[in-house]
Amino acid sequence: MLENIACVRGGRLLFKGIDMALGPGDAVLVRGPNGAGKSSLLRIIARLLAPYSGRIESAGRIALCDEPHALDPRLPLETALGFWAAIDGSESDIVGEAVGAMRIGHLATVPVRMLSTGQKKRATLARVIAARADIWLLDEPGNGLDKESLTLLDAAMAVHRIRGGIIVAASHQPLGLSDVKIIMIGES
Repeated sequence: MLENIACVRGGRLLFKGIDMALGPGDAVLVRGPNGAGKSSLLRIIARLLAPYSGRIESAGRIALCDEPHALDPRLPLETALGFWAAIDGSESDIVGEAVGAMRIGHLATVPVRMLSTGQKKRATLARVIAARADIWLLDEPGNGLDKESLTLLDAAMAVHRIRGGIIVAASHQPLGLSDVKIIMIGES
C-alpha cells in the first residue's frame, strides 16, 4: 500500500499524492512522459529510494526488473541466474522453470556479456520469475523484446497474477495486462 507518496529528485518535485492499494492478482500500469518519475516510483516501492513524503506498507517479497540487469557478465547465464535464486532462497529447479518460461535454455552456458539486448531482458525477467517474489516491479519490461518475447512476458505476467502475485509495471509500450489499474504521473 502506498499512501500520499511524493518524490523529489535533484531538488525537483517529480510527483506527489500517489495512493495505491493492491491485493492478490492485481496489476498497476504506471504511465507518464520520460523523466516523470516512473522508475523512481518503482524504486520507492522496492525501498531502494526513500520517498520525499508518504507511507509504504507491503507484505511479501519484491523482485525488480529494470535496465541494470544485475547479472554478472562474466558468468554463464545459468550460473548467474542460479546465484540470484540461491540468494532469494528459491528451490534449485526454479532456474530451469524460469529459463523455460522465457525460452532461453539454449543460452545456459553462454556468458551474460555475450547475450543480445533482448536476451538480457529475457534473462532479467527469468531472474524475477526465479525469485518467487509476491510483487513484481517491472520497469519498461518490453524494451528490447521482439513480438515472440513480448508474448512470453505476457504469459509470465498472467501466470504470476493467477498465482496471486501482484505486478506494478512502468511502460510506454502496451503490455498484455488485463483488468489493470492505470496511474498517470508527470501530467500537468
